[in-house]
Amino acid sequence: MSVHSQAQRVTVPQLMSYKGTRKIAALTAYIAPIARLLDESVDMILVGDSTAMVGYDLPDTLSITTQTLAAHAAAVVRATQLACVIVDMPFGSYQQSPAQAFASAADMLAASGVAGVKLEGGQVMAETTRFLVDRGIPVLAHVGLMPQYVNTMGGFKAQGMSDAAAQRIREDAQAHAQAGAFGIVLEGISEPLARDITAGLDIPTIGIGASPACDGQILVTEDILGLSGDRIPKFARRFADAGQVIRDAAREYAQSVREETFPTLDHCFGVRRSN
Repeated sequence: MSVHSQAQRVTVPQLMSYKGTRKIAALTAYIAPIARLLDESVDMILVGDSTAMVGYDLPDTLSITTQTLAAHAAAVVRATQLACVIVDMPFGSYQQSPAQAFASAADMLAASGVAGVKLEGGQVMAETTRFLVDRGIPVLAHVGLMPQYVNTMGGFKAQGMSDAAAQRIREDAQAHAQAGAFGIVLEGISEPLARDITAGLDIPTIGIGASPACDGQILVTEDILGLSGDRIPKFARRFADAGQVIRDAAREYAQSVREETFPTLDHCFGVRRSN
């Protein structure tokens, strides 16, 4: 049964209202068929820049463009009716200045119809969050392990493990909350830190490799479906093995073609059958 009480799309204010009342369930989607299947179950769908790695087999998230991500986001919006859809701001599309960020975000919203954008960065990006929010663009902030900072962080490593690092991330989250972000993604940080940040903020935290205490959770859909290969991230759980289902279906199809049991005349057009 759908978690939605009415057949209308979840809004950003609704997501904010879930703080302290119930957990927010979120997943990623990049194409219409997957988004359509997720829609009735989740509160939020993120069209993440992880599209670069999951959809295009690139080594990181840095090379995907605004135009490419907007096209994926538009497909997800068209395929859904219930979930709140948020899109990532690609690397290089917002860091130069708040004005650049607004131009990029406005283009993405106009092209896709999403409800808001997500951007990565600590206190230095809080001014940009405020600039966007003041101009009508909802912002989901992202602190902790930030994939767009993979080169400065030296890889995909857990963050906030020292007192100093934890305090910096805590201040990053507070800065974005004060700047008007509607929520904050906490990725790859120590569990006690995520729990502490969640308790100290009035806006929802969305965890990924953070803490059960976060106000919501998000994962890459391909990770929970067994479509990401043999390696499962520490913070994820494989809820199904769709990969094996697809392999079995492809094997059966190929065998049927080679054995000439598919297609049959039942699958053809203009076939005249004798009485």
